[in-house]
Amino acid sequence: MLAVLADVAGLGPYFTIGTGPAEEGERPVADLHTDPQPLQDRIAHVRRSLRSDNRVAASLAFQGLAAQLVSAPYAAAVLHGVVPALTPDDLHWRRTPDGGWALRSGTTRSAPALGPLLDELLVPLVAAVRAQVAVSERLLWGNAASTIAAAKRLVTAARPAAAARAAEVAQALLASGALAGSGELLAPREPDRFWTFRRRSCCLYYRVPGGGLCGDCVLTRASG
Repeated sequence: MLAVLADVAGLGPYFTIGTGPAEEGERPVADLHTDPQPLQDRIAHVRRSLRSDNRVAASLAFQGLAAQLVSAPYAAAVLHGVVPALTPDDLHWRRTPDGGWALRSGTTRSAPALGPLLDELLVPLVAAVRAQVAVSERLLWGNAASTIAAAKRLVTAARPAAAARAAEVAQALLASGALAGSGELLAPREPDRFWTFRRRSCCLYYRVPGGGLCGDCVLTRASG
């Protein structure tokens, strides 16, 4: 399993999960569900960095963290046919000098299925973020859906032979659980293969000074 994580880490930073036992100062992701301080600090860091308000910062902080939680197990399922058991207790985080977070896992176990694992990671995180800032649950699940579509695009670009499998796994995830109804699948636009995702909510990035609309934003339909 550690070799699988090492392989998918080559796809980019959002797919990178360090391997080996937790080191001093690293905490289980499960702690984020009960200790409000780390998420408060993460949201505050994003707010200062982007000169945004709390709702924007909470949305974008969640989206970045969701991408880190989702991308590696998704890529492992697509490329290797296994799902590393990156549960909230197995997965650890630490702050990095740039204010972000790095993840690590020493798991050698596999999870039965990808969808339930992502639910285990994301459902309590959505609740924890909403306990900090009054941000829409629908918006946060739209952010999570967007990270899955982005992971599909990146895996396809790096491993073109896996494009069909990447689209199949992502489509199944986007049609299940809390992600169902978060967006629609359109005819593919480059660099996408098979389909392009458009969400039914907005992450609020357009409210960041100098920001704009993301490529999958619902507002692109209204403005187009």
